Amino acid sequence: MNVKDIFGERLRELRQKAGLQQNELGEKIGLSSNGVGMMERGHRGTTIEKLVILAKYFHVSTDYLLGVTDDPTWRGGSDEGT
Repeated sequence: MNVKDIFGERLRELRQKAGLQQNELGEKIGLSSNGVGMMERGHRGTTIEKLVILAKYFHVSTDYLLGVTDDPTWRGGSDEGT
């Protein structure tokens, strides 16, 4: 599985776990629902800035989102959300 597929799968899981629709997540990070859907399907990557926003919002590591590790443990500060 490539990085975009892993990222998309994890993004979808986190979004659904948070009870968000694609358009709701898009509003929070500055993307359209179509953009979020394309990322979840592995057809689109993201910027470093958006990756960091997503990691902070879902309180997981960027390494987890990218598939570098299977450990989602947040190692940042205590600030949550965007």
